[in-house]
Amino acid sequence: MVRAVSARLWWVSAGFALLAALAACSSSIVIPDLPPIGKAASRSAIWQVRLGGGRLATFLEPALQGGALYAASGGGVLVRIDAATGREVWRRDLGVPISGGVGVGAGLVVVGTSTGLVIALGEDGSERWRAVVSSEVRGAPLVHDDLVAVRTVDARIAGLDGRTGERRWVFQRAALPLIVRGYSALGMSGPTLFAGLAGGRVVALAALNGNARWESSVATPRGTNEIERMSDVIGRPWVGRGDVCAVTYQGRAGCFSAETGNALWARDISSASGLGGDARFLFLTDDRSRVLALDRGDGSVAWRQDAFAGRQMSAPTALGQEIAVGDVRGYLHFLSRDEGQVVARAETDGDPIDVPPVNMPGGVVVQTRGGLIAAFATAR
Repeated sequence: MVRAVSARLWWVSAGFALLAALAACSSSIVIPDLPPIGKAASRSAIWQVRLGGGRLATFLEPALQGGALYAASGGGVLVRIDAATGREVWRRDLGVPISGGVGVGAGLVVVGTSTGLVIALGEDGSERWRAVVSSEVRGAPLVHDDLVAVRTVDARIAGLDGRTGERRWVFQRAALPLIVRGYSALGMSGPTLFAGLAGGRVVALAALNGNARWESSVATPRGTNEIERMSDVIGRPWVGRGDVCAVTYQGRAGCFSAETGNALWARDISSASGLGGDARFLFLTDDRSRVLALDRGDGSVAWRQDAFAGRQMSAPTALGQEIAVGDVRGYLHFLSRDEGQVVARAETDGDPIDVPPVNMPGGVVVQTRGGLIAAFATAR
């Protein structure tokens, strides 16, 4: 049996786990207060839409396509929102628990479920097809041309035909006995798909047939027991011009040649939420919720922001001159991209922000675990 451990260490999914006891333990965690910030630095939501949610982290990531934002709830609701105004265009109840966020592209809106279903809708909300994969879908599906790629908790990545849902190929690695159950997603550049794997590895797959172009190690698991040896890649591999970067839990962050997989640099660091980036920096939160900017060229630390220690931060998202990062109490924090100073703060519904904020023109959108979708303006 593959067991999964939450990257935020709030709950364990295992045959012998007592969820009630774990919930009681998690409620006793003390979250540090935030330092005061002036009213001028407070930002209010442009619009809000409520989907509903749950207590457990399901890492449901919204997706932006053109002027449309698509978001899903763990209870099975999928919604299309006008990103400029917050107006609901349509809402569908799919009748199954959604587990992996939303993937969009090529006229499709795709979600995965905890029961191993992949469901594709058109942009108008009409259902196109349903397909069965091997187990629960992890992370948002990736849609590229006529391919839909999904990863599952049993260490497989399946490539499906975007027109019919029929299986084209499956990539598989041996499942480890214990994995980190955190935010996870696939990356894409041209004809190559990038995935972070359990055990601290990154793989580049040919979108055509799922064959591995290369596979490289970000970190090598070390320790005397299964928990100490957990060193899974967390989040979505960040793909730049010629490089792909990733970070692991209890391991390292590093960048590789996107063409060959050769290591460009690596740095000892652990993250429970993943990373983002732009042309100059990689942005990440480490396992103590410190936010860092690393130089993409050599991995050196450009700045570090310690104000959020213990607040269980999401992965950061680059927004031009700012970056945005959410926390366990539903606050969205805006930091200076070049120096890391806190420049603004916004409140949502008080529920955790588990997934990275989504960049949109002139603003940013977040989804909380409670199912609130909220948009905020960024600095001009």
